[in-house]
Amino acid sequence: MTWNLENSKVDLHGYLNFKPDVEYWLNSNNTYRVVFIQSQASWFVITGHDFTIDAHNTGGINGNGQTWWSFYGNRSRSDGDGRPIAFTLSNVTRGTVRDFRIESQPFWCNTVAQSQGVVYDGMMCNATNTDPLYAGQNIVPNTDGINTYRSDNVSLLNWDITCGDDCLAIKGNSTNIVARNITCRGGNGIAVGSLGQYAGMPDIVDHVLLEDAKMVRLDPQVQPNMKSGVYFKTWTGSVNGAPPTGGGGGGGFVSNVKSKNFQLDSVDGPIHLYQTNGGHSNDAPSKLQFSNLTFSNWTGQSLSNKIVDLECSPAVPCPNMLFQDIDVSPPVGQGLSFVCINVVDESGLPAPCNATGKA
Repeated sequence: MTWNLENSKVDLHGYLNFKPDVEYWLNSNNTYRVVFIQSQASWFVITGHDFTIDAHNTGGINGNGQTWWSFYGNRSRSDGDGRPIAFTLSNVTRGTVRDFRIESQPFWCNTVAQSQGVVYDGMMCNATNTDPLYAGQNIVPNTDGINTYRSDNVSLLNWDITCGDDCLAIKGNSTNIVARNITCRGGNGIAVGSLGQYAGMPDIVDHVLLEDAKMVRLDPQVQPNMKSGVYFKTWTGSVNGAPPTGGGGGGGFVSNVKSKNFQLDSVDGPIHLYQTNGGHSNDAPSKLQFSNLTFSNWTGQSLSNKIVDLECSPAVPCPNMLFQDIDVSPPVGQGLSFVCINVVDESGLPAPCNATGKA
């Protein structure tokens, strides 16, 4: 379904209910391929300018995801395989989505692509498995809260995301992004990436503020994962296969990302940066550089004593890594460890940050 909204106000007081007919929706003729990244399919696409959609916390989308999750319980999944994104804003200028609820998304909950001046104020996404056959497993992978792509000036305010993957994913050519008052229940935490998947197509992420975020670990029988507070990932500098499932070799940069006021509930590891996604041991190093990353006022608990793990590319080391007031507790009886590989100009940590993580 597509809506083109121009100078419009939509009040939504009920749910758009997408029938759980997996084979029907996997037919590419029945969804929209408006999101270039990884050739993803979309169910409900909004285009246009100067509009507001207000669901008043009583409306949104029901994706009937349990049928999908159970269907794929013993089948392989891959990016671009046709599982639909629930809600997509594409080629939007000055659009607002308010108090919108998405239940049981089969794949990503939201995407904003090739848009500018977009505000989401009040978004709930809930991907919770209820099939006892899969208790204790992450049967809801790829249920990201949102992926931003090729978009500028996007605000994500007052979000509550229950998922099995990235709570938020800031993908390539996302600039001037603000995410504030975000609760992530289960999954991988907030991601910047993955980036550098497409050779010859630079990915830029610049001026991102992640503020007032809570990572909440769920009952492990419902969702076993709560991996990171924030993590950064790129493909290697070599090309391994072709997108949507393969790729690499892309350049670009990530700069001016601030992660402020994070509360962590027993995450696996608070802060992680790696540049070997989808790679092999003999690959060329990534050509995408991270710089000017700031982490301030972090509290809570980590299941690992490795509080910071920055593994930057030797081809483009990471300058200007700033830490302020990092007060995250490791497991009882373990000392704090901070790992910095190919990092220059790091400051603010209470102990040395080096390749071994040891003082």
